[in-house]
Amino acid sequence: MDYVVEMEGIRKEFPGIVANDDITLQLQKGEIHALLGENGAGKSTLMSILFGMYQPDRGRIRVKGKEVRIANPNVANKLGIGMVHQHFKLVEPFTVTENIILGSETRKFGLFLDVKRAAKRVGELSKQYGLNVDPYAKIEEISVGMQQRVEILKMLYRDAEVLIFDEPTAVLTPQEILDLQGIMKNLTNEGKSIILITHKLKEIKAVADRCTVIRRGKTIGTVQVAETSRETMAEMMVGRSVSFKVDKKESHPGETVLEVSSLTVKNSKKVDAVKSFNLNICAGEIVGIAGVDGNGQTELIEAITGLHKAESGSVLLNGKPIEDLSIRQRNESGIGHIPEDRHKRGLVLDYTLEENMILEVYNRPPYSKNGLLKPGVMRKHAEHIIESFDVRSGSGGRSVVRSLSGGNQQKAIIGREVERDPDLLIAVQPTRGLDVGSIEYIHRRLVEQRDKGKAVLLVSLELDEILNLSDRIAVINNGELVGIVHAAETNEQELGLMMAGYGKEEGSA
Repeated sequence: MDYVVEMEGIRKEFPGIVANDDITLQLQKGEIHALLGENGAGKSTLMSILFGMYQPDRGRIRVKGKEVRIANPNVANKLGIGMVHQHFKLVEPFTVTENIILGSETRKFGLFLDVKRAAKRVGELSKQYGLNVDPYAKIEEISVGMQQRVEILKMLYRDAEVLIFDEPTAVLTPQEILDLQGIMKNLTNEGKSIILITHKLKEIKAVADRCTVIRRGKTIGTVQVAETSRETMAEMMVGRSVSFKVDKKESHPGETVLEVSSLTVKNSKKVDAVKSFNLNICAGEIVGIAGVDGNGQTELIEAITGLHKAESGSVLLNGKPIEDLSIRQRNESGIGHIPEDRHKRGLVLDYTLEENMILEVYNRPPYSKNGLLKPGVMRKHAEHIIESFDVRSGSGGRSVVRSLSGGNQQKAIIGREVERDPDLLIAVQPTRGLDVGSIEYIHRRLVEQRDKGKAVLLVSLELDEILNLSDRIAVINNGELVGIVHAAETNEQELGLMMAGYGKEEGSA
């Protein structure tokens, strides 16, 4: 069998951790090959080796049958290997074309940048692969889904034959995910080969031909996707059977904890992003907010947590108005917040885990005394969270947070917020980019908060998650409340219609 890429016996060690331990991966021409594993299983490390960002300690890489040493990403590009990273590497103020030609500029007479010619080629490639990208659009003005297509065009422009996608759907809406799956199939029909790094079994079932599973740095096996059940792949990935259903008893709501009345919030462009929104959440229930990304969810949460000032309306927590309180005062009144962007809002990446776990409470006992931090207490607190929330890191509480995998960073944030024992826990995209094992775990912890009599506000773009976890679901469209439904009495179709702006009555007519 001729493989386009073969990685054999790859080993890679970092201080205190073996990321890849004798891994083998073989990619056939024209296939979509999924690389499946939990967070921290070693998927990204393996692909960073193939893309020349790391060097393996042992093992061989062959491209089209020839053994190669990929010293850096430029060598990978020359070998026809391209990669779309999870966090896009684009220059915001530049146009699509300017981003695509960065590093491989087309010059006229060797001196001038020939942007026009490049834009023409970008337009042609975009058409050939059904990408619908405007070569002259500015990056900062296009959606995340479009930015991802620019990353794909960047590889095609450099004649990549092997395309690596790292968690490509983490930031996409359900519709964009379907579009991307179509694009991937177009790419393989044109003879490209794709490696898809993911932990979403639903997506593997939808597009992949074969799937290689790795667990804790070792290859568990390669399977034909069509012949393998979702449950089997999940078990290979986490080493035990995983439940896709959230186990929860019926809720028994108590007193109202959060009451939002006629809330209006403007976005950064001074346009109303949330329009006279009403919502209340009681102790002992999970209320989910469903909506397509960018319909006011972010502004609504920022107005409740204090990151953004509301134009008008009121927010009551346990019957007391909080709209004039500072963020710290709101936290101290009983709000816990698992933010949407764990890097920008959740953690200080270059601090240790110990430091990150006390970001909201460092100024009071027992964590500090007379303005001085108490390292022993900090360490104990961090160790408690690491143990209770299964946060895996190279050197425990002293690990710098940047060195943790996304899933472990997320578990740490959730641990920090839950341990503060808030009356209202706001969880925004709490499982974005996590594997089934971590998702199952986090869902359990959120239900546990509910059962302890806490109010939980869940914002998620994953409809399955909203339906599975929530007791009631509030649907938001264009900043307005379309309606509130009981999770047990609705389904994806009805929610989808409501998310598109049809009220419950119109949808069922």
